[in-house]
Amino acid sequence: MRSIASEAVYRSLDGCIGDLREEMIDFTRELVAIASENPPGAGYPECVRAIANRLRALGLPCERVPYRPKNRRDDSGAAVVLSSVGSGTRTLYFSGHYDVVPVITAGQCTPVVRGKTLFGRGSADMKSGLASMLYAGVALQRARVPLDGRVGLVFVPDEETGGRRGSAFLTATRRLGAHGIGMLTPEPTSGVVWNANRGAVTLRVTVHGREAHVGLMHRGRNAFEDAVSIVSRLQRLARRIGRRRTRFHVTPDAARRSLMLIGGRVEAGSNFNVVPGRCVFTIDRRMNPEEDFDAERAALFDVLGEARRAGMSLDVDVVQEGRPSGTSDATPLGRVLAAQVRAVTGKPATFEMCPGLLEIRFYAEQGMPAYAYGPGLLAVSHGPKEFVHIDRIVECASIYARTAATVLRTTSESPEPFSRRIPNRTPARSA
Repeated sequence: MRSIASEAVYRSLDGCIGDLREEMIDFTRELVAIASENPPGAGYPECVRAIANRLRALGLPCERVPYRPKNRRDDSGAAVVLSSVGSGTRTLYFSGHYDVVPVITAGQCTPVVRGKTLFGRGSADMKSGLASMLYAGVALQRARVPLDGRVGLVFVPDEETGGRRGSAFLTATRRLGAHGIGMLTPEPTSGVVWNANRGAVTLRVTVHGREAHVGLMHRGRNAFEDAVSIVSRLQRLARRIGRRRTRFHVTPDAARRSLMLIGGRVEAGSNFNVVPGRCVFTIDRRMNPEEDFDAERAALFDVLGEARRAGMSLDVDVVQEGRPSGTSDATPLGRVLAAQVRAVTGKPATFEMCPGLLEIRFYAEQGMPAYAYGPGLLAVSHGPKEFVHIDRIVECASIYARTAATVLRTTSESPEPFSRRIPNRTPARSA
């Protein structure tokens, strides 16, 4: 790919973004002040209105796509907001989520600026990133950068719980990634680029027994003891899983293992002298990109099926599911992104696998390269004192705008293929 973007274009974009600094801060503060907590999915209509109003004020198109589930009612007001800059079919997507994890401390949704730091729930994950990606698009428009294609701006809910009312809904309705040549999402990546993510199957297992007075134990069935038996079976599976390693870069080396967390949440019984009639525990299975998602899911459910066949009574609820994905760091989009990270920050770009689930997976499933890079720090995201450095909001806006200006200004109408999704059937490497 031969870029025809010039240093003059980059300087113009950087100047526009510098002029937009206060608007970016204002927009971030406006979004942080909306308690769009998920679960349960509160404040969604307010976030949608704030984003739509900002788009219209900036003269950008705005389409609201309300969540419409089949065979159920949803009163959350969840909706995807779509916009774009440029014209044509080739589309580089900037996609981010407006939901946040629940508040931990009182007043956390009151944005506070101290010097060059903005505090508040969602400031890092990822309402500052929404400001960066939006104003990158605004800068492209105001600098009148001619684009061979367009930047698609996508604002989604529900990322914190698997994307059901957001990106998964767009996928199900065939609205996600149309004519896409790549995707960037402004997750709090702590200065690195995430080019891969683990898949996830998270389950809530309820084991049923029969309550009885401790003195009449023979009349009861101990749900906790049955749960311990199930956990013992799961531990054998976990030991096999833990011998596998991903080939993607991740530090420290121990983090390369495939994972299964048993008992992240556990509850059982009603009192010390009553046979527990119910025990609930969670299983969080995280697959590396090289693992076969369907096979690993089936292996997990096979263990639970064996417990049923052994006479135990249990129910299984799926909390979340998401496939692993990975994109090479050597795609044209990856190389351009890395070059602009270095140009703006002065530091070389490092590509790593995200330790958790990422929405890059939805776009990778469509066969396009997908990366995460954002202004926030993962270490403070979801925590009681979440914050973002304001200078990083501005830097990321410049990086996104420069990347789009380069990728969408090429001599080829049909750019070379960017990447392919890593096949899930590839065997995982064992230690």
